[in-house]
Amino acid sequence: MSADSYRVDPDDPRAPPREIWERLTPEERAHVVDSLPSEFPVSEANPPEGDPHFDAKVRVREVLGGFFSRVGRKVYLACELPVYYPGERMFAPDVLAVMDVEPHSRMRWVVSAERKGLDLALEVHVAGERRKDLERNVERFARLGIREYFLFDRGRLKLTGWRLAGEGRRVYQPIVPQQGFYTSEVLGLELQLEGERLRFYLGRAPLPEAGEMIATLERMVGEAEAHRTEEAQVRAELEQRLAQEAERRQDSERKLAEALAELERLRGGSR
Repeated sequence: MSADSYRVDPDDPRAPPREIWERLTPEERAHVVDSLPSEFPVSEANPPEGDPHFDAKVRVREVLGGFFSRVGRKVYLACELPVYYPGERMFAPDVLAVMDVEPHSRMRWVVSAERKGLDLALEVHVAGERRKDLERNVERFARLGIREYFLFDRGRLKLTGWRLAGEGRRVYQPIVPQQGFYTSEVLGLELQLEGERLRFYLGRAPLPEAGEMIATLERMVGEAEAHRTEEAQVRAELEQRLAQEAERRQDSERKLAEALAELERLRGGSR
């Protein structure tokens, strides 16, 4: 088996099965990876779901990306990136996470080449058929060994989560919320709906979103500028008081000198 004899079907692109992958040379593997499409084939394309869908998935990636960057943990996050498991149909979750790998830019995730599958998948449903997210993905992601799967039903404002039932088992069991919080063992965080938004928490404290961080920074800058203005005013008042005190001292010294001179003149006149 060689790269030339393994052809990728553009209408149903798949990575080679594991036994074929193992027989390929590094150069042949690179050729196969490069031939796998980085865009959606017609067979996997879904109708667009508008701004609510786009905003929700991008917000998840930004919040998680910012958090893991701040704590110094290498986590790869992507939105709708084509994923290729050996011999499986391509799929592209709205958000995916792979823990403890280099988070450099990628055009596709090929499990055989990366030597690791996904740790978490998250789908955002706004409109259209729910069967894919609620049934087919639950079976498929569990069979592929994706440790956790979350579904944010944006239309019904409902959050659902699943986790593999145990080590080596390829069956999901529901994640039972505790006081409305869904625990993600993969991320080490908790998830909860807040109004129309999906939010992430650490120790029940919400992870800040970009707009909130900007508002906080602007408030801090405003407070610093106000403090600096106040300091400048205090400094100006002190300088003015020192100048007035110096002027009074000079005036006192001048008057003392005049008094001494007058006293000396009077003493001289009395002789």
